[in-house]
Amino acid sequence: MKFMLVLALALGGWAFWWVNHSLPLAAPTLDLSVEPGTTPRGVAQGVVKSGVQSSADLLYWWFRLSGQARQIKAGSYELETGLTPRSLLAKLTRGEEALRSVTLVEGWTFKQVRAALSKAESLTLDTQGIDDNLIMQKLGQPGRHPEGRFYPDTYTYAKNSSDLKVLQRALRAMEHQLAAAWQLRTADSPLKTPDELLTLASIVEKETGQASDRPMIAAVFSNRLRLGMMLQTDPTVIYGLGDKFDGNLRRRDLLTDTPWNTYTRIGLPPTPIAMPGKASLMAAAQPASSRALYFVARGDGSSQFSDSLDAHNRAVNKYQRGQ
Repeated sequence: MKFMLVLALALGGWAFWWVNHSLPLAAPTLDLSVEPGTTPRGVAQGVVKSGVQSSADLLYWWFRLSGQARQIKAGSYELETGLTPRSLLAKLTRGEEALRSVTLVEGWTFKQVRAALSKAESLTLDTQGIDDNLIMQKLGQPGRHPEGRFYPDTYTYAKNSSDLKVLQRALRAMEHQLAAAWQLRTADSPLKTPDELLTLASIVEKETGQASDRPMIAAVFSNRLRLGMMLQTDPTVIYGLGDKFDGNLRRRDLLTDTPWNTYTRIGLPPTPIAMPGKASLMAAAQPASSRALYFVARGDGSSQFSDSLDAHNRAVNKYQRGQ
């Protein structure tokens, strides 16, 4: 009897030591993927296969005896030096996945978005080598132009996630933000559809040098749309030039007709020209109450707004020509 008690105490002491002792790893950092529906025994086997040098049976019984075996969550995990059976189970039951992040910046084009995703850490590039049209098809948006359709934000993802999943989240986020802005548009808005709001917001995003100017810039373009005036905004011309733009916008560029050239065509361009953020979406929906039709950069990031061409010409002379 005494022997059995000593043996039980010894086993208990060893078990306490084992669950709190660092497990040997085949490398300083290991990747573990737990698929949905994996059994606790399958998880234990996966841990060992990932490079944790322990007994799968021991791990399985630890999961079972802890009472938390059914709380293990699917996901992608990083296992690092110093991992113990106790900390392993805590990680798996809390769902502490190995997350990475990628930031999509306001004012970026879809080309820039794709470039950022291609460089993102531990992201599976399922869009690599396919064109924009096919990407939109895979996202359930066949025939829709991708420009401006993704909301600029920082997105976290599990290691080895698909870039299509990140794009899907950004797409849904923009749909949500656009719908909210559309519902809050002013009663006298010249915009006929949410897509037109998105396009105007993208122009506001590219034209804004100082955040506080957004509502006034949106007012200028809204006023011009009401009057049937050309928008005459350089960012749309630059977008239409595509790879031909060398950083220097020339007069001949303003006269070269493309679907996005607002110096040669009346109204909004056929698509957005970049990703607008929330502030630009709201500015397009609720522009400032103003009769301004013109604006010019002051040189400090802000703009000077004018109601008439004469006033605008005076502002150009003052701020652009130093006269």
